[in-house]
Parts: sequence; C-alpha cells; structure tokens
Amino acid sequence: MNPNHLAGEKSPYLLQHRDNPVDWYPWGAEAFARARAEDKPVFLSIGYSTCHWCHVMAHESFENAETAALMNEKFINIKVDREERPDVDRVYMAFVQATTGGGGWPMSVWLTPEGRPFFGGTYFPPADAFGRAGFPAVLAQIARLWASARERVEAEAARLLEVLQESGDPGSGVSKDWIEAAHTAFGRIYDAERGGFGGAPKFPRPSVLNFLLRGGEDARAMALHTLRAMSRGGLRDQLGGGFHRYSVDGRWHVPHFEKMLYDQAQIAISLVEAWQITDEEFFRETALTTLAYVARDLAHPEGGLFSAEDADSLVAHGRAEHAEGAFYVWTRDEIAALLGDADAAIFCSHYGVEAGGNAPEGSDPHREFAGKNILIELRSAAETAALLGLSTEDVVRSLAASREILLRHRAGRPRPHLDDKILTAWNGLMISAFARAGAAFGEPGLLDSARRAAEFVLSRLTSDGDLLRSWRGEASGIRGFAEDYAFFIQGLLDLYEADFNIRWIRSAVHLQARQDELFWDENGGAYFSSEAGDPLVPARMRDDYDGAEPAANSVSALNLLRLARMLHDGAAEARALRVLSAHGMQMLRAPTAVPQMLVALGFAVRPPSQAVVVGPRDDASALLSALHRAFRPHAVTLLVHDGESRSLFSKNAPPIAEMQPLDGRPALYLCENFTCRPPVTTWSPQAQG
Repeated sequence: MNPNHLAGEKSPYLLQHRDNPVDWYPWGAEAFARARAEDKPVFLSIGYSTCHWCHVMAHESFENAETAALMNEKFINIKVDREERPDVDRVYMAFVQATTGGGGWPMSVWLTPEGRPFFGGTYFPPADAFGRAGFPAVLAQIARLWASARERVEAEAARLLEVLQESGDPGSGVSKDWIEAAHTAFGRIYDAERGGFGGAPKFPRPSVLNFLLRGGEDARAMALHTLRAMSRGGLRDQLGGGFHRYSVDGRWHVPHFEKMLYDQAQIAISLVEAWQITDEEFFRETALTTLAYVARDLAHPEGGLFSAEDADSLVAHGRAEHAEGAFYVWTRDEIAALLGDADAAIFCSHYGVEAGGNAPEGSDPHREFAGKNILIELRSAAETAALLGLSTEDVVRSLAASREILLRHRAGRPRPHLDDKILTAWNGLMISAFARAGAAFGEPGLLDSARRAAEFVLSRLTSDGDLLRSWRGEASGIRGFAEDYAFFIQGLLDLYEADFNIRWIRSAVHLQARQDELFWDENGGAYFSSEAGDPLVPARMRDDYDGAEPAANSVSALNLLRLARMLHDGAAEARALRVLSAHGMQMLRAPTAVPQMLVALGFAVRPPSQAVVVGPRDDASALLSALHRAFRPHAVTLLVHDGESRSLFSKNAPPIAEMQPLDGRPALYLCENFTCRPPVTTWSPQAQG
C-alpha cells in the first residue's frame, strides 16, 4: 500500500513522490477539506520532474522519515506539478516573489485551509547551515506560529491575497517610440564580449532575440552574437543537438543540463530567423540538429511531443549514483580511445577538450565535472584547420565522423529521465518551430512533424471543442489554460502559413473564440491565465512576463493581429490593441520584461501587409518557397487555391475574390495598407521592399 495519495496520478513529477513517507495529496478538494476538518495549515510543494533542486530537496527532506513525520503531524501536504497546473504555480509564485524578492523551484508555500498563502520560499536545506534555517526548523516554527498567532496569520494572508489580485493600469494607448527605447534598454544590459544579457547565470530568452531580430542593425547584431555564443557553447549539446536549460557561468560553457521542449522550440525559431536574415549555414545547421533531437528523442509515435529530459542520470549502468550531466560529459582518455590519436587531436582541439577537464574554475563548486569535459565549439572548422595545418575539408570530415562515433557510444550510457507527459502549450510552440523551419528550409519531414503534433492535440487534447492541458497515456482532464490556447493557436497559424491547409486556420479561429469566452478580462483589457469558477485557486492572475516561455497575453496579441490581417477582422484587431494598451506601462517602464509584447507592438504599428498567392498549390511552390525563404516578420501569407480559401479570405475583403492567376500561371499580389501592387509570377527575397 502506498504511503500517500499520489499513486493514481499521471504526472511523472507526482509519481516520483508516490513512495515518500510524506502523506502527499494531489491538488484538489480532498486535501483542503481535510485541512479544514483538522484545522491544519497546508504545506504546498511545487516543482517538475526534471528539476535538479526538486530532486535534491526530495532526497534530503521528503524521503527522510523524521522530517516526513513532522510534516504529517502538523500539516496537510500537497504536491503540484507546475507544468500540469500553471494556474496554481502562477498564483503562489507571485506570492513568493512579492514576499522574498525571488522565486524558483522547488517552491515551498504554506497556506491557510482556504488556500491563502502566508509564508513561502524555494529550496530549504535539511539542517541549519550558513545562517539559513533548515527545513525541519522552518516547519516547527510555522507550526508554532499557526498555534499561537492564528488570527494574525490569517489576516496577513487575506491582505497579501488582495494585493496579488489588484489589476494593473488598463492603459491608454500605445506608441511605436517604445520599441526604440526598448532596444536601448537591452543594449545597456548586453554582454558585448560573451553574448547574452546580464551576468551569470545566463538563461536563453528567445523572446528577446525575436524582438531584437526585428530591429535595426545594432539590435540584430546583439541577437545574432548571442545566438552564435549560445550555439557554440556548452549550452548546446554538440553531439546530439538541442539546448540545455541555462548556463551557470557567463560564457555559456557549463550548462544546467536539463532539456526542455519549450527551449528547443523557441531557440529553433530564432535560428531560422537568423538564417533568413544572414544566410549563414551555421544557423541552419544548428536549427536542423535541434529539431532532429526533438523528433528523435522527444516524439510520441503518434506525433505528440514529450516535455523534457532531466539534468541528472546514472553515472553508469548497474550503479545507484546519479550525477548532473553524467550522460553528456567526457574524459580526454575516453575520446582518445574511441577516436584514435589523429581524429582525437582534431576533435579535442575543436571542442576544447583538456586532459584535466575543461570546466572553468568557479563554475563547478561541487567538483561534479572534475576531470570531465563539456564540449564547446572553440572555433570554426576553417580556424581549426589553420591551427593544425590541415585542410578545412579534412577537418569537417573528421569532426563529422567523430561526432557519430561518440554519439553512438553515448547512446549506450544510462539516459536521463524523460518527462513523457504531453502539454498542449509546449506542443503549440514546437508546432511553430517545425512548421516555420520546414517551410523556410524546404524540408517536408519537418512539416510532417508539425502536422502530426497538431493532429495529436486536436484528436487527443480536446473535449467538446475546448483544449485540455496534458496527456500521458490518456488526457488528464485538466482544462486548458490561456497559454495552451495562445501557443497552440500560434502553432496553427504558423502551420497554415507553411502548408496552406485551410483546416488549420479554421481551427485557430474557433479556438480564438473560445479563448475570448473563457479568459477575457473586459475590465483589464487582457486575458486571465485561467478560467473563472475554480474554488481552490484563490486568485485569477494575468500572465505578463516574457520569461523562459512568452506570456500568454503577448502571444495572444500577435495571434489576434495576424488573424486580423488574414481575415480583415476588425474585432480581432481592436482586441489586440486593447491587450497592447493594457501592457503599455510595462512596455514604457520595464521593456526588458515584455519583449514578446513589443514584437506584437511592432506588428501593430506597421501598415497591414499581405502576400496573396493565387493558383494551385503545387504550381505555386516556387513563389511560396521564395516567400518562406525571406524574413518577413510583419506580413501574412495567404494562398487562394480553391473555392473554400477564396470564400474565406474574400468574406471581409471583396478584392481577393477578383484576384486571378496571370497568363495561366500562379500570381503573387503584394498588398500593403489595403493597396495591392500589380501581380507578378516570380519573386525573390531581394525584391521585397
């Protein structure tokens, strides 16, 4: 018999804790009813299955019988997977950030039996150390406080909840001047030497790159340099493709090794856009290996995409010891034995491999990587060739062969834990990446991956036309949140502009209408993160920070604008402008917090721009390929190829009904500000203007 109530859950994170001696409950009415019946506060622990410090706290505290006994005696204990329940996570993260000045996971929050938070933090050590109270001491002190000062605790909890629920300034318009001011703000925190923004640790924030790539020469230079530095450093898996979560140092060398689906999706899109701008093969190759990693290691056979891989893994088969990065790091001797002296010399020179290990001093305080090497691309193949007196062709050939040998060998190591739940929101982001890369690079396999993921969501993660949050063997039953709608609608719009199947845009229109009905805040002029009516969630929050994932409101503003341009939908445009206006003070005063909202602003202040291709899809492939190859972030592309598409796009724009092929050949109509140029039958990116 399991010692707690998690055995029947689907979340990999909750299942990791089903054998803890802590009497864990999943989030739900049963736990809060018991808290009220026994008049006990609630201890809420929030994390996710690939979270390194979640594992550490679990091992130190939640697997400890004495600590568990104290928790069970004094509290009702609830476990939440933040990826399944972002609404719960968002409320209590706002509380922890407001009261402590920081946040993160594992998140530890103490609540009244009504769900109101009164104390919180993140990781707590198992014993008092370095001036910090240990977790058992914190538990004991909170239990005493609850017993002796109950009224004061509850009054303060009610006051803090009111503060969290206060709406922001609904705004009074938008200004294109904010865009240039934001470029300046990012310039002030830009690391011109090493790429990225700020110091260590360095997190990839692709929404920042998206914004800067749409700017002038200086803004683009910051984004391109950052992408190159990220891609050449240890943040990127140089053998298997894909990107790790963040870099613990300022040089992108030593990563925190977990791999998240949302990072792969967003970084891949930034790489595609960088290639469209520069035509540098480096960006294309990095994007393709990232997408290949997802398709190989994170794909369900039926098309849905798994959430993440852990940072930790067994150091070897048959041993119980885990270590961060064990799957990815190498000794110099291992590489030499596998490659032979000649190829090893080339590989080690190119990827910074050293006999004593290459983790920089200060970046490995626990000596986890002593004697080990994290592969980093120190220089280009041409530079390595010049350094070693070899031809570039020989170096390229040697490196490719060596990577294959090491990758095959690495495949025999114990793999990190796979979080195999499928989230609608993150699949939406990945659909965008597969669709945009497939269209830009002319790779039909990537487009097929996008279609399969979209079909999976539409068939497995919907109920009565509404989205659900997650799937693992079957749908969880958790209703979708605003981010699920926003990210998946974005994916459908990107997929339509990649393969021009009218089904995708019709699904996007339907889901946008449902998002408006379920989440729209008429008073605030933006979207709540969750639906109304959940009695267990003490506050409805508005997501307004573009962090590791973009905010639902930022993505929704751009979705609405794209739908407005595609369908000449004035109501969608008006709603988008309300969202932008509601975030006006943030764009003005704290632009570095909302780069994706600034992307939407940049789209909004440009004159409406459409590229309308008229003619059979196969015959129009050359025109469509040329349009996909170009960086056209402020335009939409439509294909009028049959009666259904002509009817849909001409409903609010009658001139589209009159557009015809030219001399029997597919024609391109470039339209801006409701005026179209004469049609053409050929076009190239150099012709845009």
